Amino acid sequence: MNVPNKITLSRILLIPIFIILLSIPFNWGSWDIGETELPLTHFIAALLFIIAAATDWVDGHYARKHNLVTNLGKFLDPLADKLLVSAALILLVEMGMAPAWLVIIIISREFAVTGLRLVAAGEGIVLAAGSMGKLKTATQMIAIAILLLHQFPFSYIGFPFGTVMLYAALIFTVISGVDYFIKNWHVMRDSK
Repeated sequence: MNVPNKITLSRILLIPIFIILLSIPFNWGSWDIGETELPLTHFIAALLFIIAAATDWVDGHYARKHNLVTNLGKFLDPLADKLLVSAALILLVEMGMAPAWLVIIIISREFAVTGLRLVAAGEGIVLAAGSMGKLKTATQMIAIAILLLHQFPFSYIGFPFGTVMLYAALIFTVISGVDYFIKNWHVMRDSK
């Protein structure tokens, strides 16, 4: 259990707190931001999400820089990302801030890629994330953060930036998923 793995584990441990903040109707007040209002609980949840998302970069960078890449880290890091993003997207659907069909497509892609990675792992092959996958993750994280902030700071000009980014994330999710399967189809084809 090295430092990067502890950082990843801390990201996983933030998820229940994040869920509680968005699921229980705490009445801690709100701020008017542009054409909408931002509940304080959503603001705190957005900060937690941003911190958790930032640890994704920190743990990976630290692990590579100090040669601390482990099999546990290769398992925990994508799991933490998928749990965090899935929880956030499902809660956004519940709050009426994201369409369910879009979230189903994004989460389905994550299950499909995870399944392919499991087949590859069974064959002793480690499938790394490609640049499209990293772009997909970045757009998802930005979209979720802005939506949790009720489009702040773009709410002051009435521009739904978070929603635009969510649809961009959908496009990158589908493209990166197709690309991932095309590049790694040999794993499925050759598996025993």
